[in-house]
Amino acid sequence: MSEISFDETLILIDLQVDSYAEVLKFMAANLHDKGFVKESYAAAVIAREQKFATGLPTEGCGVAIPHTDIEHVAKAAICFGILKKEVPFGIMGEETATVPVKLVFMLAMNTAHTQLELLQKLTQIFQERETLNCLANEKSKAKIKDIISRKLNLAG
Repeated sequence: MSEISFDETLILIDLQVDSYAEVLKFMAANLHDKGFVKESYAAAVIAREQKFATGLPTEGCGVAIPHTDIEHVAKAAICFGILKKEVPFGIMGEETATVPVKLVFMLAMNTAHTQLELLQKLTQIFQERETLNCLANEKSKAKIKDIISRKLNLAG
């Protein structure tokens, strides 16, 4: 998993947004500004979220893992966001139900294999209430980077 970029510039704390679309636009712009995704990424990730929701009602706090097709990605990266106040995301696999989301793991993967492997590792984190609560309340980007990098076996 070392080919995935994740550093403190990809960690956004206390995001003040009112909707999941705002979250996605803001985080996608961060990835685009750093050259990880193509201009088409933001619209593609929003369109995918509308069809295939990525919110998960985990213990502790809700999470979302928005992502889209690999053709919108230049280099693999993860952008992590902590929302100042929760916003509703559709629940994965549900038609109308929503979950209040606090943590957003936006994935920009350039190979399908890497995306699947990363989703499996993230699922393990989502089962750790203590880790999610720690991430939700942490203000140090260095500590957040360390926790997520360790849990996902990311280099650097």
